[in-house]
Amino acid sequence: MTYQHPPRSTVRAPQHLVASADHLATTAGNEMFARGGNAVDAAIATNAAIAVTAPHLCGMGGDLFALVHVDGEAFALNAAGRAGSGANAEALRSQGVTEMPFKLDIQSVTIPGCVDGWAVLHERFGSLPLDVILAPAIQLALSGFPASPLLVGVGSGLDAISRSNLAELFDQATSPGSLVQRPGVAVALADLAAGGRDTFYQGAFGKGLIQLGEGLFTESDLKTSQARWDIPLTASVFGIDLHTVGPSTQGYLTLGSAHLINQICASNRFPSDPDNGEWAHLLIEASTAAGFDRPDRLHEHADGVALVQEIAKRIDLVDHERASYRWGPDRDGDTTYLCAAGRGGDGQMMGVSLIQSNASGLGSHLVEPTTGINLHNRGLGFNLNPGHPAELGPGRCPPHTLSAVLATRDDELLSVFGTMGGDAQPQILLQIATRLFHHGQTPGMAINAGRWALKGPATGFDTWSAPRGPSVSVEGHAADSWAADLRDRGHSVSSTDPWDSGFGHAHAIVVEPNGTLAGAADPRTIVGSCAGN
Repeated sequence: MTYQHPPRSTVRAPQHLVASADHLATTAGNEMFARGGNAVDAAIATNAAIAVTAPHLCGMGGDLFALVHVDGEAFALNAAGRAGSGANAEALRSQGVTEMPFKLDIQSVTIPGCVDGWAVLHERFGSLPLDVILAPAIQLALSGFPASPLLVGVGSGLDAISRSNLAELFDQATSPGSLVQRPGVAVALADLAAGGRDTFYQGAFGKGLIQLGEGLFTESDLKTSQARWDIPLTASVFGIDLHTVGPSTQGYLTLGSAHLINQICASNRFPSDPDNGEWAHLLIEASTAAGFDRPDRLHEHADGVALVQEIAKRIDLVDHERASYRWGPDRDGDTTYLCAAGRGGDGQMMGVSLIQSNASGLGSHLVEPTTGINLHNRGLGFNLNPGHPAELGPGRCPPHTLSAVLATRDDELLSVFGTMGGDAQPQILLQIATRLFHHGQTPGMAINAGRWALKGPATGFDTWSAPRGPSVSVEGHAADSWAADLRDRGHSVSSTDPWDSGFGHAHAIVVEPNGTLAGAADPRTIVGSCAGN
């Protein structure tokens, strides 16, 4: 969905900034800083609030990944849920099913990891009580919030079955600004604030999930935390260090493609002007060289370091003149990305890069009936190929598209940034990182700039697996020269209107040399904001 609106400028603040896809959520995050909290407190509060106001992007029924930087060190959190004990690929194959169901099927629902992610983040780095952090979200759920244009637009496109499942939500979200209340979500949040993660996973939500699963999930499944700390995956490019979360997610593609662009920059063969069509061409070539084999390589036990190192050696696959006609990831995805950075009550600088998702829009279009929380469909990342490392199976974690990024220089926090966008996330992140760190653009310039994205023919999650390679979609306000130049180089090109949310909702915060924080929220979000103090 596209709306016409002016770009937003870079926002600066001396102490702290929060950026998200909903100004109500940004306000909740900043309230934590005002109470003496830190960036983790702010990020959880922001996420909880947007889980209430933007169920078409994220929610307590989805998964979460995050990067935290504090005291010269980066930490990576993987809160991606696992398949239930009853997951059975052979049973699906015996029914003639050849690929994971996309929606309206509990088989594509894995145990949601979001709440475990909040709990683990709070336990390790939080400074305010959880009831204080969740209070703004509880208030929004109880008192109501104005429906955003994007939420209303999603509801208008639902089929009859999905509409019926989600009636409590979309019977209220009938027009932009209409008041929406989510009392079940308020109860779930209040229980979480009072009793911790067990009150969620073993309370009304967990019991409802087990009932819906009809043997897919067990009480034992829900007693096990879905969140775990990992060593960040890191690459030195553009004179800085980029950090992301490794497999089971596709963040390695961002680092690998950035390695290739960094090598081209070092050879003085990279355009100095991003408006040059060759600039877009080379980034597309780097992206497909990095990701053409993702379906075969990405699974929860993949070696992210080895994958990045292998991609860095693919420089000969980057054709400077012509399109290489490789497959590339191209599925759309509705996710939310948010970031927070600043000095908490202890005066210490902290940065958080957090991404949270239902997988595809409203997820599975199934709802836990007691809380009204819609369930993600992240299990669509599994496949049903016997013996494949990403085959559906009990306790397994599916491949993920979610890719948050954090940048450091000399071990000090430089930037937190990320985007929604399904398969296209590493492609969008590569464009933003190149603008920020190679060209030295401000966050506002980098976020506002027109983008390209590889598009597959079907679901937005089949870029790498479709029977033919993806086309290149060019956003309407991108440089005039891009589309013609890319066609001349052999790319299949389509164009969209300006400010198309199909090109992601990206946000960025950068620590400037004098210590000032500079940030920007994506205008494609319509109601998003970057604000601080």
